[in-house]
Amino acid sequence: MKALKKFEHKNILITGAASGIGEALTYELSRVAANLFLMDRNWEQLSVVGDKSNAIRSDAASASGYSTQIFHVDFSDASSIDKVVADITKAGQSFDYIFLNAGISQRALTLDTDIAVDRKIMEVNYFGPVYLIKQLSGMLKSGRPAHLAVTNSISGLFGFPLRSAYCASKHALFGFFESLALENDHIKVTFLIPGRVNTPISKSAILADGSTYSKMDSGQVGGIDVDKCARIALRAVAKGKRRKLIGGKELLMVYIKKYIPPLFYLLAKRISAT
Repeated sequence: MKALKKFEHKNILITGAASGIGEALTYELSRVAANLFLMDRNWEQLSVVGDKSNAIRSDAASASGYSTQIFHVDFSDASSIDKVVADITKAGQSFDYIFLNAGISQRALTLDTDIAVDRKIMEVNYFGPVYLIKQLSGMLKSGRPAHLAVTNSISGLFGFPLRSAYCASKHALFGFFESLALENDHIKVTFLIPGRVNTPISKSAILADGSTYSKMDSGQVGGIDVDKCARIALRAVAKGKRRKLIGGKELLMVYIKKYIPPLFYLLAKRISAT
């Protein structure tokens, strides 16, 4: 893929790298002459991804001499982020690209959801990446060009049943990172906006009482292949796009909401949320 050349000889940070889109991005970028820094709270799975990434490198002559490093980070715990950033800063490390993928979803009615669940989703999906970026502010304020790729969701563009806190967290990401880009000419931001992608994100979705949903949504299973999603995402970032919708027919809802709002509200209540 020609777009991968854009990432050659770069330092790339990927959060949420143990599964889903973050994992798929890791494997695509492992074929490039670039250093990868992977973060996730699932240390066991992250170790597997890290080993596979380095194995891909061994088969790609162009990627030799570069490495994949893994870091255990819980984005709901500021001290966990502090520890990793301290290690990175001590090593004098800086990043050319930062892919922010870490996140959790929700399957619960708004008024049934315990406020602790709302707070947890906001901590992981919004405050976690925001805190990481603020802790990396010394690097970002240096004036060196940096490109942030923020994995959002079409749920960040409108409300949707059983997703109130999830939608809110994704809405918030748009506001924060768009403001950041407007304030700093040397910082580019690309919003990756997937619809339904075949990843296990629904399995870890949170129910009203804080327990885990633990199953795949039928809509998720029928979503686009995660590797295809990663390739589309990388092309969008390489081209410097500000926003990129990724998915199938569900993306029509974005345009229906914009141009035919009454139809959107009718359809949103009828489309299966699980």
